Parts: sequence; structure tokens; C-alpha cells
Amino acid sequence: MFGKLKGVEERFLELERRLSNPGTVQNREIYQKCVREHSELSPVVEAFRVYQQILRDMDDSTQLLEDPDPAIKNLARTEVEALSRKKKELELNLRKLLMPRDPNDEKNVLLEIRAGTGGDEAGLFAADLYKMYSRYAENRGWKVEIMSLHPAGVGGVKEVIAMVQGRGVYSRLKYESGIHRVQRVPTTETQGRIHTSAVTVAVLPEAEEIELHIDPSELKVDVYRSTGPGGQHVNTTDSAVRITHLPTGLVVTCQDEKSQLKNKVKAMKVLRSRLLDHMVQEQQTKRSQERKIQVGTGDRSGRIRTYNFPQGRVTDHRIGLTLYRLESILQGDIDAIIDELITFYQSQALQNAEPAKSSRTADYP
Repeated sequence: MFGKLKGVEERFLELERRLSNPGTVQNREIYQKCVREHSELSPVVEAFRVYQQILRDMDDSTQLLEDPDPAIKNLARTEVEALSRKKKELELNLRKLLMPRDPNDEKNVLLEIRAGTGGDEAGLFAADLYKMYSRYAENRGWKVEIMSLHPAGVGGVKEVIAMVQGRGVYSRLKYESGIHRVQRVPTTETQGRIHTSAVTVAVLPEAEEIELHIDPSELKVDVYRSTGPGGQHVNTTDSAVRITHLPTGLVVTCQDEKSQLKNKVKAMKVLRSRLLDHMVQEQQTKRSQERKIQVGTGDRSGRIRTYNFPQGRVTDHRIGLTLYRLESILQGDIDAIIDELITFYQSQALQNAEPAKSSRTADYP
């Protein structure tokens, strides 16, 4: 690890020299790449320099253990113990910083929320979850754009698909995929009985066109008249679009825009991201069969979280975390849960990871 850290520091210094070179500044593309990599390496180098200073301090304190004065010896022993603890903490942090980054972490995401079992109550909770994530996005300065919305009942939704755009969106939301369970007394319940409903959440990284080529001959595009609440142009023109990807059978529909072209563009964005997710899931399934261990996938095959209204409790079952502040969580205050999930999956990855070359060594002409 020490040799790898020295290499990272040398690369960091090289980037600093390049960024001070007028020739680099004049080339916008290379300059932006250098700035981005410099920013990524900065926390690693900063932690490494602190680590080096601790090693020097430990050497100095260790030498004082040979001092004939008992008082100085005791002080030196206390200092060495404290520095040893800091050294171990920094080593763990440096290992995390050196782990290859998820290439999707900086991407925008498609957030898909669907009502599951529970009838109208599931639809109402699906709307609650959409509001929770929307408020969380607003707090972080992200932009949310609805791609598709299918209302259900009074204030509920059958399905909502939204694009969330901003810095590091996928890195924060990728572990939200799964079944979210709610336990509460519905407003229509006359005897006060608690009902259990479920909502599924899927978080898909946005797929760029250059990442995934879709053969137009493999697509079936149907247009039809929009359905739903009235309004100008609704139900009067064939603006709704349904796209079927024939090889996989994936179907995407969009009817929220008045323009057929805009609906097609939105539908293609959703289809591209679903196809990328489909490919990733296939790769992960194959890998899990080979290793029988799959770390940090946000597997949506089972219940991941329960929101219990009578107790004001939220429990994430993957990490055994329980918080008794349901109201603030539904207002978008979910950083405490997300931070714990990130720490948990990072620790799992550290235990299972094999030594790998750092992905932070790109070079530019």
C-alpha cells in the first residue's frame, strides 16, 4: 500500500505542475481532466501526508522510550499508544480511498418507484417516498425531472419515474433499491388496525448513448393517444409513445409531454438506463454464481426497510439500523441512513477485495 500511495503522491505533484503550465490551461479538455483528477487525488494525498507525519512522530516518541527519566518514558509511552491508534484509523481510511471507484458514482440516476402489495395504501406510500427523495434531492441541490407518472386513487401513484441530476447522485442513492415496507393505520380503516403495504424502489444509473448502442432495428415503436386527466391536446393527438426492445422484451411508455418527439426522447432515456441495468444485473448474477458473494449491489429481491408509523420508527434491515424519527426522514432527512449504508458496504468490499491497481492513474498527452 505504501508504494501505491507514493505513486499517487507523485501523480498529484505532476498534475499540479501541469495545471500551472499555460499550455495546459489553454487546452480546455485536458485542463478539465487534470482538474478532475487532481480533485479526486487530493483527499488521498492529504491523508497520506498526515499518515507520514504520524510515522515520523512515532519514531521520535519511540526513541524517548529509552530515556532514563521515568516521567519522560511514561509520556512517550502514552504518545506512542495514541499515535498507534491514529495510525490504524488512517490506514483503514487510506485503504478505502485507494479502492477502485464505482464508475457510476458520479452519474445521474433514474429513480423508479412503484406501488406493490397493499392497494391504495401502497399507492399513497409510493407518493410519500417520491416526496421524501425529492426533498432530499432539493436539500443537496439536485434537479428532479418526472419522466413518467401514473396516478392512483386520491394522492397516490401506481408508478413514478424521475431523472435525478446532480453531483454524485448515484453514489448516494444506489443502496435505496429494494422493497420498502410501511406499517400504519390507513385513513379508511375504521377499527384502527395497522396495515402493511410495500413499495419497490429502483435506482438506475443514467446510461449515456456512447456507453450503450441500441440497434434501431431491434426497437418496436408504437404511438397512441394519451390517457388520463384532460387538458389541451390530451386524448386528441397520438402523442403517447411505447417502445419495445425486442431482444429483451423491455417495454417503456411515456405520455406526459404534449409532443410525440419529447415523449420518445424521454422513453429512450428510460430504456437505455434499463438496458444498462439489465446488463449489469446479468453480470452480477454470473459473478455471484462464481463467488457466491455479491457486495454492495443494493439487491432489490427482498425487504430492505420498514417505516412503522405507530412507533415513529424506521429500520433498515440490511444493517440493523433503527431510528425513531420517522417524520424528519419522510421530509428528506435520510443522510444518516445513507452514510451508514455506505460505511457498511465499503467495509464489506474491503474484506472481500483483492489487491488491485489504482484506477486513478490516467495520463493525458
